[in-house]
Amino acid sequence: MGREFRNKNAASEKKEESELIEKVVNVGRCAKVVKGGRRFSFSALVVLGDGKGKVGLGYGKAKEVPDAIKKASDRARKVLKPISLKDNTIPHEVMGEADGGIVLLRPASLGTGVIAGGGVRAVLEAVGVKDVLSKSLGSNNDKAMVNATLDALYKLRTSEAISALKSQD
Repeated sequence: MGREFRNKNAASEKKEESELIEKVVNVGRCAKVVKGGRRFSFSALVVLGDGKGKVGLGYGKAKEVPDAIKKASDRARKVLKPISLKDNTIPHEVMGEADGGIVLLRPASLGTGVIAGGGVRAVLEAVGVKDVLSKSLGSNNDKAMVNATLDALYKLRTSEAISALKSQD
């Protein structure tokens, strides 16, 4: 009986994993010069989301690209966090900063689409935001941009959450 329970649990985990949206933002190559020539290693930056308001970021390094991507997606899966959304957009304008990256996100009307580029677009699509305007104000480094976007998204609050906080005081 215990085995059947584990199999059902494993099946539900597989189903949940298949629903996740995985976006590979960047694959970097690093060369180490050794006696026989160059040895290459790879790093991967992956954003993982369920398209319904949860997102995670993972960074992995390995000798081969697929291994680096797998490591990064496993790490992203472990750190999935919920984001406050309002219908297909974000509840209010917000600015996020990380390292040298600064990202401005604005809610947009229905049908606008995701107006963003690179890492910012990958994060917003993984979260499930359909209509948003964004502007990159700082660095154009992929890791900095993704972290700044996540910082902005974590700052979001719905009007219900804000009113609940005010009523507690």
